[in-house]
Amino acid sequence: GVNPLRALKATIYISIPLVTFVYTLTNIAYFSSMSPEELLSSNAVAVTFGEKLLGMFSTLMPISVALSTFGGINGYLFTSSRLCFSGAREGHLPSLLAMIHFKQCTPIPALLVCCTATIVILCIGETHNLINYVSFINYLSYGVTIAGLLYYRWKKPNLYRPIKVSLLVPVCYLLFWALLLGFSLHSEPLVCGVGLVIMLTGVPVYFLGVYWKDKPKCIYDFIGKKTFLVFFVVFPQIDPIEVAEWTDRSSFTSKASGPL
Repeated sequence: GVNPLRALKATIYISIPLVTFVYTLTNIAYFSSMSPEELLSSNAVAVTFGEKLLGMFSTLMPISVALSTFGGINGYLFTSSRLCFSGAREGHLPSLLAMIHFKQCTPIPALLVCCTATIVILCIGETHNLINYVSFINYLSYGVTIAGLLYYRWKKPNLYRPIKVSLLVPVCYLLFWALLLGFSLHSEPLVCGVGLVIMLTGVPVYFLGVYWKDKPKCIYDFIGKKTFLVFFVVFPQIDPIEVAEWTDRSSFTSKASGPL
């Protein structure tokens, strides 16, 4: 049979070099066929590249870009809402985001929050600036996540980990991340500053939704009853068998490894 964990590790080791190779070749093609002035003045470099080299087939380039964008948004809708859902289950976000549809098991509140935030941001800013802000925020979040992974591998090496890759992968990623982040801070400090401000807007949400434990009972009643009547969502049940399995595996790993 197929081992999902082994297949996922193989996917990571194959996809990262492959995507890096494709992106490198793409940029080499752009720089070798277009002047710096053309690159800077183009609103869509791939489209300009197609118009210059592909001739009558240049229309394939914007179609490919549109399909790629659609695929990226489709994946983002799946992952972003479930990141909020998972964070809420772990107690890092308001518990409302941990609710799911009682039949379809989809995180409707998390989806609505992500979609609402996206629409609001699109309405109040220019698309080009928003892309820069979001890119910086995502990039900063990825680096902090990898740093946290390395910290836990150091401080808690005996935790059960279904997927465990070589430390060379996160270390290399973190080195390149630090280098590129330094260039971003030097070349576009205003964009980085605005991105940090956008991230800090989540602090009051955390204090009101997570840190504040002694909320009035009416708030919990509203979350439990009104949300079900409107969206048919409930809090998911945690399988005690699954929790016991993870605990047993962590304990077994700790005993097998012995003292540090």
